[in-house]
Amino acid sequence: MTHLTRDALGWSPYYMSQLDLEELDTLTPARIATVHRDRVVGFSEIGPLELTLDPGITTAAVGVGDWVLCAPAQHRLIRVLERQTELTRGTEYHTGEKQLIAANLDTLFITSSCNNDFNPARLERYLALAHDAMITPVIVLTKADQTDDPDTYIDQARMLGRDLEVIAMDAKTDDVAVLLEPWCGKGETVALAGSSGVGKTTIANALTGGDAATQAIREDDARGRHTTTGRSLHRMGSGGWLIDTPGMRGLGVAEVAYGIDATFPEISELAETCKFRDCEHETEPGCAVQAGISRGEVDPDRLTRFKKLKRENQHATETIAQARDRSRKLGKMYRSAVKKKGR
Repeated sequence: MTHLTRDALGWSPYYMSQLDLEELDTLTPARIATVHRDRVVGFSEIGPLELTLDPGITTAAVGVGDWVLCAPAQHRLIRVLERQTELTRGTEYHTGEKQLIAANLDTLFITSSCNNDFNPARLERYLALAHDAMITPVIVLTKADQTDDPDTYIDQARMLGRDLEVIAMDAKTDDVAVLLEPWCGKGETVALAGSSGVGKTTIANALTGGDAATQAIREDDARGRHTTTGRSLHRMGSGGWLIDTPGMRGLGVAEVAYGIDATFPEISELAETCKFRDCEHETEPGCAVQAGISRGEVDPDRLTRFKKLKRENQHATETIAQARDRSRKLGKMYRSAVKKKGR
């Protein structure tokens, strides 16, 4: 890869404002391209850098797309800069942790296929994560050439949000990069997310000029095997950056109450006007949401999925809070024991 300017890598005044004068003089900004078990690789103005992490920084705290400060001569990562956006998901088993998917994204391409893979509930989960992170979501429907009625899938996808961009395509044609170009300009960062086998790798190849292997889908359920096994940052022909992600079988939500409300605005806005603040939107008198269903303004299936996500998010959020509280208490006990031992 040829040397790149910071602006070409996505640098902005937001990151510059986090540096002090000494750091400006002595350290080099780099953008994380891959994260390994004990080291990371970043892109910088002076070329790719393989970096070890200073004490106190673990690879779990560094994500693809992060901006960091490093000392190139010593191959050391010194500090991770505050992220402008971060895409995370709750763990499948609600262990009290959240998993970082990608950092400093501008757009999330949520991919699905015009076949049995199309699942509104799963798309809404991705939308909730994107909205909560203030990342622009775009739904990309692949295999539009393999159905007699692609408009049905397009219409269903558009019903999942207001002013939601939906692009339908045959990912194997030459116009993929043109269709997605509005979100892939110089310095812009996008990510591909979705189930395995829907064409993410094919789209990634079209955007980056790569030739990563793809996998055929299984005929019984329209799913594919995982092709991408790790996250990595790739330069696109348009001048932007792509973070490719593995297909994710589990997509838990946690601490994304705002994102859920933003994904279901026709419900969350009505819910604010219900007679009772703790309205369950079922049989309570004065329920504005049920009134909306009666008027044809709210889809009952959307309400069911909204309530399910709300319950899951509340449970996971409480679990995370409890885990953090345990961690703080254990840390306090450890520091107290160390202090007593030193007396």
